Amino acid sequence: MSHFRQVNGLNFRVNLIRSFHKQFTPSTFHLPTIYALATPPVQKSAIAVIRISGSASGYIYHKLTRRKRDPTPRMMLLRNLYKPNENILTQNLLDQALVTLFPGPHSFTGEDSLELYIHGGTAVAQSVLEAIGKLNDRTNNINIRYAEAGEFSKRAFQNQKFDLTEVEGIKDLIDAETESQRNSVLSSFSGSNKKLFENWRSQLVNNEAQLTAIIDFGDDNDIDSDNYKIFSNVESSVRILKRDIDDFVKRVDRAHLLQSGLKLALIGEPNVGKSSLLNTLAKDDVSIVSNIPGTTRDTIDRVMDLEGYKIVFCDTAGIRGNTEDEIEQIGIERAMLKGGRSDVCVIVVDSSKGGITDPKIIELVNSEMFKDKPLLIVLNKIDLMDSEKINIIMDHLQNTFKGRSVVLPVSCNTGEGIENLITGLIRIFKDLALVDEQNNSITVSQRIREILHNDVLYGLDSFLMAKKLGNDVVMASEDLKYAIDGIGKITGSHVGVEEVLGVVFSTFCVGK
Repeated sequence: MSHFRQVNGLNFRVNLIRSFHKQFTPSTFHLPTIYALATPPVQKSAIAVIRISGSASGYIYHKLTRRKRDPTPRMMLLRNLYKPNENILTQNLLDQALVTLFPGPHSFTGEDSLELYIHGGTAVAQSVLEAIGKLNDRTNNINIRYAEAGEFSKRAFQNQKFDLTEVEGIKDLIDAETESQRNSVLSSFSGSNKKLFENWRSQLVNNEAQLTAIIDFGDDNDIDSDNYKIFSNVESSVRILKRDIDDFVKRVDRAHLLQSGLKLALIGEPNVGKSSLLNTLAKDDVSIVSNIPGTTRDTIDRVMDLEGYKIVFCDTAGIRGNTEDEIEQIGIERAMLKGGRSDVCVIVVDSSKGGITDPKIIELVNSEMFKDKPLLIVLNKIDLMDSEKINIIMDHLQNTFKGRSVVLPVSCNTGEGIENLITGLIRIFKDLALVDEQNNSITVSQRIREILHNDVLYGLDSFLMAKKLGNDVVMASEDLKYAIDGIGKITGSHVGVEEVLGVVFSTFCVGK
């Protein structure tokens, strides 16, 4: 610590250690102090936040504020910020800011951290950032540099403030665009998934220990007669655990829709009101609307936040079987392809025409491509028909599609039935994403999903196969180790975790 005082000319670190009654040296203590703008770089805003983390945080505080006394930890203090290394008699005022010190280990990164809440102008932020950068002095062992993307979170992970599931939960929470996305990532952000993975690993390690006992000590401790029973008990335990993991993987695979968005295609004959329906739901003129059949020639995607759920609507060209227009034919082919790739198809029908008039629509919906796809039938333009005729058309549509979908009557002109349509769409989305009655779901990163499939479940399946084929304890033990290592990759406890750190943190924004 004396070296630290000599370098900084301060007793800053010593006082902080005394205040926390113990010495703490983070594993990243030897790394440079990093700094970055933690808020988006915009031309004008009320506040911009600069985050600093590392052993030189106190040094930066004293140099910028020209204060000799150490700041009170974890308290916001109003301070003038000055250009460093300038004549002390000159002001060179940069800004007046709120300043907060977070001594390690009780900070986000586990290191000493400093946050500056400055005015949000571009020139102000740039001048303060430049001033911090000029404090870098390698000749005096003061190493300060601008942070890389995700480096603050990476240091928090390296100092065991978070595991990888929690770190990825932070990123997903920042990236959340809708309320359902926010809810779904809370399991990772709050550490619930971490506890679940640790419990799985604990069970597997216990089973692995029993197999190891058979391998290493079976001949010496006269337990040969019990080997089969022990192996069978491990098998039963692994089957139960695999069932739990299978259920979890199924939920996260389906809940992935919450992040990517439900892909919904509007399918129907020309001029039935698909574009009008999209505009009504978007509350904007997304698609061109006219009375001329075939106005929409290509597919038009629009991402919407519908009652807290991300839905990607696709308006498509009207489908009919008797067109000679080459461009329209291409549009129809694209519409059919888009419908086949969508998660849900909404069949839009014009009630004023008495229902579906082109058999190509019915043929398409009953095709192999659409056979297992969720459908929703929207009977549009009901403001042009009386209720008795509408009921007749609805019954006919139910019979035509053999009860595969409810029929929802709507009017884009009056807005009638639109709320019921939205409710129906959300119900389908919840069913597909396996959202429970409390609107809970589980979302994990693509990295974790791949490890669960390719490592954890693969290892468990291989173990069960080894047991089934010949009671090969050694091979089965190796398969369990593969699954255990897979969970270690997920949480970051695996010895080869360095290979995934770049992938995890490279997608973060700078300042986080």
